[in-house]
Amino acid sequence: MADKGSLKIQCFNGDNYIPVDGAKIYVKESNRMENATVPIQLTTNTIGLTDKIDLSAPPIEYSLDENSTKLPYSLYDITVQREGFQTLIIIGCQIFPDQVAYQRCNLIESRSNSRQERVIEIQPNRLNGNFPPKIPEEENKPLPPPTSGVVLAQPVVPEYIVVHQGTPNDTSAPNYKVPFKEYIKNVASCEIYSTWSENAIRANIFCIISFTLNRIYTEWYRGKGKNFDVTSSTAYDHAFSYGRNIYDSISVVVDEIFSTYVKRIGKKQPLLTQYCDGKKVNCPQWLSQWGSQGLGSKGMPPFEILKYYYGNDIELETAEKVQGSPKSYPDYDLTIGSSGEPVKTIQNQLNRISRNYPLIPKVAEDGVFGSKTVDAVKVFQQVFNLPQTGVVDYSTWYKISDVYVGVTKIAELRGSIDKERIFIPPITLESYSKNIPNFSYFE
Repeated sequence: MADKGSLKIQCFNGDNYIPVDGAKIYVKESNRMENATVPIQLTTNTIGLTDKIDLSAPPIEYSLDENSTKLPYSLYDITVQREGFQTLIIIGCQIFPDQVAYQRCNLIESRSNSRQERVIEIQPNRLNGNFPPKIPEEENKPLPPPTSGVVLAQPVVPEYIVVHQGTPNDTSAPNYKVPFKEYIKNVASCEIYSTWSENAIRANIFCIISFTLNRIYTEWYRGKGKNFDVTSSTAYDHAFSYGRNIYDSISVVVDEIFSTYVKRIGKKQPLLTQYCDGKKVNCPQWLSQWGSQGLGSKGMPPFEILKYYYGNDIELETAEKVQGSPKSYPDYDLTIGSSGEPVKTIQNQLNRISRNYPLIPKVAEDGVFGSKTVDAVKVFQQVFNLPQTGVVDYSTWYKISDVYVGVTKIAELRGSIDKERIFIPPITLESYSKNIPNFSYFE
């Protein structure tokens, strides 16, 4: 393997934004690969992040040629060890050439002195694995009755989505409560190749968002008495692999367009944008994944790709409300020279976040976007895997909001424990992982 891909790993206490420093991480080629090498040893820094490492990967042509029978990514196993936490083993992290893979590790506190291990096995990419094709559905879904009280005036982006890791009627399958954006990133990393053209990646992500928001808006499963929003079965919904790695090329796009969906002109509900791979299964009037890559690589813009498959009577709509965010994006970017209440909001939130991430410099909450605010924003963007522009655009605004809500919730929980007169030592970078209760993805 002459080509190279990259991997960076970040560890958190549970599914919150409290970083775990000092974790020992071992990365080695999967046992399924021949000639495995000596593991690479890494250590997380004060923000729970490792250095980025380069790893061998197959030639990029494998993921760009739909007729290739070669595995387009290499497989690596990751072991994470930290005192006070269960050992986490991730099997089959997927590395594409010329791509940066990001592996988030949610560590769970160990409640005893005995050795405890948790194993996550990443499923193959849908284009490479053996997954059932989508069962066709009518795109126009009935809404819940008005008396149910759940019919929304407009589609809303939820803070979390509950994913059933199985078919709809498999009662033995677990549910995972996942932040909405992280769900979309996970699905896109499962469904397509991160090496594809940006046009194709965007078109496919629009489809994933629209389909998912349709399920939520129409209460498709909730209305049937289920306790989840979507499944991980490709026969019904999209592929989802709990705990898998994602890719920078996909993450950046999702952060930018996570609240924008496709709908028919004159219709309210998001379009149920069904699709197929276009190789094993052909699906007239649905998007073809491989077909979208062919069109995108020739320069066709994402919306034109969507119209090519779903017709000219579609449009893109951005949801007005994103649940879980204290304040909505002000509809313009904040940069040098900006001023007013939105700037003060961001300064306040960054200062609160900096208590947990001391690398982020504190700034005056004066409502003036100066050079010090730019520096704080750049550090935040570096920590949370965003382009380091120093500009608070749509994606940065909502990421700051996500982290702010996460750290304040933890503080509120600690406060409620304090009221019960349970002593909690002062929190330092070294003691984050020992003092904050764990939050599981399990519902």
